[in-house]
Amino acid sequence: MKRLLDLVAAGAFLLVSWPVLALIALAVRVDSPGRAFFRHERIGRNGVPFDVLKFRSMAPSSGGPELTSGDDARITRIGSILRKYKIDELPQLINVLRGEMSLVGPRPEVKRYVDAYPDEYAQILRVRPGMTDPASLEFHNEQELLAEVGSPEEYYLETLLPKKLALSMSYVEEQSFVGDVRLILQTIAAIAR
Repeated sequence: MKRLLDLVAAGAFLLVSWPVLALIALAVRVDSPGRAFFRHERIGRNGVPFDVLKFRSMAPSSGGPELTSGDDARITRIGSILRKYKIDELPQLINVLRGEMSLVGPRPEVKRYVDAYPDEYAQILRVRPGMTDPASLEFHNEQELLAEVGSPEEYYLETLLPKKLALSMSYVEEQSFVGDVRLILQTIAAIAR
């Protein structure tokens, strides 16, 4: 049922919204030079790496840390809007169709953070990563939290990530079709607010 929901919902949304998505891609290109889409390697189900897709929200080849806070100078004008409303994540629907992700599941992470918590990720990576999960809702203001601390990398690794992992492990143990539908609706409501 979960995979069927993923295929039907992601396929229908992409089919209906492709003109809007094309306009967003154009806006990204007009706002700053470079590609409209951004690929970044994440660790997926059973530890298999894959490239997560996003609309590019930062200046191309800007370097710097992987973590970004709300006040990061690398974020473009259109990128700040895309990030605020999570629109930059919409291309991940393609990852869902490919079977690399699900609509609901623990958010995919980069290898070095997965390597920092091998026991926790051994449990979490039994399922497909998702576009939304309980941690996404709980820490919807992650960029603002990171902007308030002196060392965002240290804070993420030692404080924020363990809390997110606890929520992800609970999700993996208690996941259900009804729970997934509820999380999708809660995510839509949170973005609308």
